[in-house]
Amino acid sequence: MKIKQKAQAGTFESGDIMILIEPVPSGAGREIIIDSTVALQFGDDIKQLIISKLDEFKVQDVHLMAKDKGALEPTIKARVETALIRSANQQEGTL
Repeated sequence: MKIKQKAQAGTFESGDIMILIEPVPSGAGREIIIDSTVALQFGDDIKQLIISKLDEFKVQDVHLMAKDKGALEPTIKARVETALIRSANQQEGTL
C-alpha cells in the first residue's frame, strides 16, 4: 500500500488511541513515535501491534505518530487500519 496523504483515526479520549500518518519519500523507511500513558508497561506491545498492521498492509515508508490513552489491542489495530486506508485514498475521512 502506498501512503498518499496525511490521515488520522481515533480520539484523545480515555481508552482510545489517536493515529496520525504522513507520507514520506520512497526508501525513507518507517518512523514510529508512540506517546502513551501506559508506555512503561505496554509501549513495546503497542509498537509491535502497529508494526504488524504495517506489515499486513505492506507499508514500508511511513511516518506514524500514536498518542495512546490506554487503548486495548482491538482498538489499536482498528485505528491503525483505518488511518492506513484513509491515507491511501481508499476511504473518505477527516484529517
